[in-house]
Amino acid sequence: MDGGSPNGSVPPPGAGDPTGAGETLISEGRATILFPSANEVFYNPVQGFNRDLTCAVLTEFARLQLQPKGIQVILPGEEKTDMGSPQPPENDNGDGDTTPAPNGPEAPRTAKPGEVCEGGLRVLEALAASGLRSIRFAKEVPGLRAVVANDFSARAVELMNRNVAFNGVGDLVAPRMADARMLMYQCKADREPFDVIDLDPYGSPAPFLDAAVQAVSEGGLLCVTCTDMGVMAGNSAETCYSKYGAMSLKGKFCHEMALRIILHSLDSRANCYQRFIVPLLSISADFYIRVFVRVFTGQAKVKASASKQALVYHCVGCGTHHLQRLGKVTSHGTGFKYGAATGPPVGPTCEFCQQRHQLGGPMWAEPLHDPAFVERVLSALQSSPGRFQTEERMQGMLSVVTEELGDVPLYYTLDSLSSTIHCNTPSLLQFRSALLHAGYRVSLSHACKNAVKTDAPPAVLWDIMRCWAKIHPVKRERLAETSPASRILSVEPTLQASFTLRDDANPSSRKRGLKRFPENPEAFWGPKARAKAGGGISPSLQEKRKRHQNKRTERTDDGMSLKNFPCKRFKEGNCSLGTQCCYSHEAGAPATPQP
Repeated sequence: MDGGSPNGSVPPPGAGDPTGAGETLISEGRATILFPSANEVFYNPVQGFNRDLTCAVLTEFARLQLQPKGIQVILPGEEKTDMGSPQPPENDNGDGDTTPAPNGPEAPRTAKPGEVCEGGLRVLEALAASGLRSIRFAKEVPGLRAVVANDFSARAVELMNRNVAFNGVGDLVAPRMADARMLMYQCKADREPFDVIDLDPYGSPAPFLDAAVQAVSEGGLLCVTCTDMGVMAGNSAETCYSKYGAMSLKGKFCHEMALRIILHSLDSRANCYQRFIVPLLSISADFYIRVFVRVFTGQAKVKASASKQALVYHCVGCGTHHLQRLGKVTSHGTGFKYGAATGPPVGPTCEFCQQRHQLGGPMWAEPLHDPAFVERVLSALQSSPGRFQTEERMQGMLSVVTEELGDVPLYYTLDSLSSTIHCNTPSLLQFRSALLHAGYRVSLSHACKNAVKTDAPPAVLWDIMRCWAKIHPVKRERLAETSPASRILSVEPTLQASFTLRDDANPSSRKRGLKRFPENPEAFWGPKARAKAGGGISPSLQEKRKRHQNKRTERTDDGMSLKNFPCKRFKEGNCSLGTQCCYSHEAGAPATPQP
């Protein structure tokens, strides 16, 4: 793979120097695009991992969708392997008797990156900006019939046309200028759905979700990015509700809850049209979340959607959380009966620290990933190495994903459990061993480095922490009687925890030393400034922080800025600082002191 760095500047062979005034070349994956130096069209090099992961997921989705059509998806390095090889087309009579087709088996067709595949996938990048992602799809993802790169900005579409021609993918990528919502609604009306729709907006994708769940084909793939993590992670719960129909909570589990909120929003909007979602992969990375879901139609399956959603009761004192499903499904003869769930799962106050609860959600309470599909993506990465610049991080993160407990929503963190009772923190292996000794399952979470996902009830977790506090005593005399720590430690544990290390306590991804939670490669690694319609360079992140934050605490060293304000004590005639006063004494004669 001709990867290059995100800020590479080497043009393709024989291209000369195609850049105009105020332009530069950016290389990522197999694509090299022209990009204006002025901030007219949005581009974020930080999202390289996002784009790499999307190309990998689309490749396996294409393999999954095209195999029944007798189309074999082939990546570089897979020519001599049997990976992705379809079975010869056969007739299935429904009784298990499969016979060759009347005209004999057809030779399997192959689909390679950069080639138009008849009967392949039709892809829409609804908010394409520079077109980098669409060009990468065309050059790196096999099995595509057409890619529509859409944007509402005339400057972006002009740049996309040049980039498509520069990369020689005009037979696959078709730039369009339209409102993304209107384009998707029109495709729904024309009965020309897309097999894949990619939504990667600047900020919230909420305005586009209703159109997207209608315009994607039956069993099609919907890829959604959310970069408004401040809203989804609890800083603005009311804004989160207005956009996604759910209240976010500022708990330690906020990153996973953000994933579950967007999945809830997608499913609830799809339900309006008798459709439902099936998550393939849901990732929290850096400053954003990314979900890949398939969309299906089925009235019977939609009836079960309420039972897939849950409210969250979160204690503000000790951080304990409980889930309350919105609906329940019970078997009824040969079918199922759907109804409202019973609850609540908690009393008026927390049973452990007697503090109040916050109520969040609804959120998606089913698994976030399809383990079989994630394994396919991992297997493809191993069979054709060198395809992506962020390949090591992809392997590490996807390996952690395969180890996650899919049936356990949300997680606790070791530091929050320890800080609640004011004790030192046990090691990850010690705490995991204690849970395994007690007979419960435990795993990590890709969304947080020190997360603990377990099917153990909260009472068991606090019993383990009480046992740990007996080994590493807490200074109880310093704790207030009404504090969560005092109330939790005042109860004797009913479970005698063992912290003896177990071999199975160390997860496989950790043993292999995979790159699971990489540090930011540079300072101020995060979202970039929004593109400006008329161009011009937006202020840097450091400049914005200096202008908007710490206004009252950041003062000049000499204090001369305060000389513009009159001294109140000088006016009253009792300022004893004289010329050393930081305020002005030039407001006229002082008032006569009172006797």
